[in-house]
Amino acid sequence: MARAFAVMGWCPGALRPMLSGDGLVVRVRPRGGRLTATQGAGIAAAAAAHGNGLIDLSSRGNVQLRGVSAATHGPLIDDLRALDLIDADAQAEARRNVLVTPFADAATDDLAASLGQALTHAPDLPGKFGFAVDSGTAPVLRDIAADIRLERAADGGLILRCDGADLGARVTAQEAPARAVALAQWFVDAGGVTDGRGRMAAMVRRGVLPMGSLEGTVQPAQAMAPPAPGLVPQGALVGFAFGQMQADTLAALAVFGDLRVSPWRMLLVEGLTLLPDMPDLIVTPDDPLRRVVACTGKPGCLQAQQPVRDLARRLAVQVPQGRLLHVSGCAKGCAHPSRADVTLVGTAQGFDLIQGGCAQDAPEVKDLSETAIIAKGPF
Repeated sequence: MARAFAVMGWCPGALRPMLSGDGLVVRVRPRGGRLTATQGAGIAAAAAAHGNGLIDLSSRGNVQLRGVSAATHGPLIDDLRALDLIDADAQAEARRNVLVTPFADAATDDLAASLGQALTHAPDLPGKFGFAVDSGTAPVLRDIAADIRLERAADGGLILRCDGADLGARVTAQEAPARAVALAQWFVDAGGVTDGRGRMAAMVRRGVLPMGSLEGTVQPAQAMAPPAPGLVPQGALVGFAFGQMQADTLAALAVFGDLRVSPWRMLLVEGLTLLPDMPDLIVTPDDPLRRVVACTGKPGCLQAQQPVRDLARRLAVQVPQGRLLHVSGCAKGCAHPSRADVTLVGTAQGFDLIQGGCAQDAPEVKDLSETAIIAKGPF
């Protein structure tokens, strides 16, 4: 029997929050993927005052405040607007779905800002349709979901590439924003939107590709591996178990300086030359918690069949280096839509186990108890 779950087809925003098991989820989209120290401290204060104090980092490089109520949502928006973190309306917010490499230089920041402005003229796109500005020396966002990508070519030039396509179209920094909007319009005109949904990679898999000035003819640069916690030229990358932190943690990090939000559920604290000595931070690549991925689970998510994070913490030490365990509250698999070495999926009876697949694949073993799972390790 198929495991049921609801596909919403859109992502929460600040002006259009999504109801979850612990209240409204309010997603803040930092402009250019950056937060000033003042904005970071302000988000922390707002999360504590108007929510339950829990803050998530999403795989789209956004910041999510949890536990907001209908009564506190308005005051929260007022606080965030004072920090210049709110768009004019929900439609403008949805269009500004741009992920920027956290290792951006000034040219990349300018390109991302220009793209954000150009997207005010973009067509209506599916709720999850997004853009990536990944124009550093080599792409680092290749494994992160994005439908239209601005990145480096193998020869160092700038290209505009459809997600899933082998080649990109050469562009200049000046023309890239308008060309990205034109590519989005091509996607719509070519029938990429069905029932309000649709992704570029699905179009590419069907062999539908743009022609003319948008045709891909240039080889992209080889991608870099995703970064790990530690010191980088721009500062200190710090992670959090399952991408979640308390408001107090964000406030403490903002004391050190400006922040960049990453899609790997890490924050980059700009300018630090020493890793911060704070509890609840992941600061080393070999931390066992980096080998497990887990969603909010029950009761925080309305679709979850089981609580997952306590189990994931207990199992982390059983996961060998180089392997990945995904513990999902339901078959939707939001926290990690792609394959993992082992995936555990919550059901009404326990957990299904999948080897080398994703949460929606057929399980090899069904309805395991937590006791049986812990005894079954290592993973």
